Amino acid sequence: MKKHGILNREIAGHFAKLGHTDRIVIADCGLPIPEGVPCIDLAYKLSEPSFLTILEVVLDDLVVEAAVAATEVESKNERVAAKLKNSLPDLSYVSHEQFKEQTKQAKLIIRTGETTPYANVILQCGVIF
Repeated sequence: MKKHGILNREIAGHFAKLGHTDRIVIADCGLPIPEGVPCIDLAYKLSEPSFLTILEVVLDDLVVEAAVAATEVESKNERVAAKLKNSLPDLSYVSHEQFKEQTKQAKLIIRTGETTPYANVILQCGVIF
């Protein structure tokens, strides 16, 4: 059994298969899940687990070289927007509609119980060397 890092066997298994430039999504509980994209649903009640909790755990375990968020997060969810800006090396923004379209290319979506608006991010994998 693992001593640290992500203990969820499904998430850990998916992460082990990711390569450079592959993308995953951390989503609030309202983001539509595209057909054919695997989704690990961590939500167990409204607001739990939070987007920021899962973001922090994922960033501790995954090399991220770029990220995409919806432009709307900056005006509609300042707390999440600030954390994204402070935590992600190369953060870009697209409209929420474009964001949802980009999720169709993800290798995995991790659904949280988050209920604040636009608490979603696409993370692009980097390499460890």
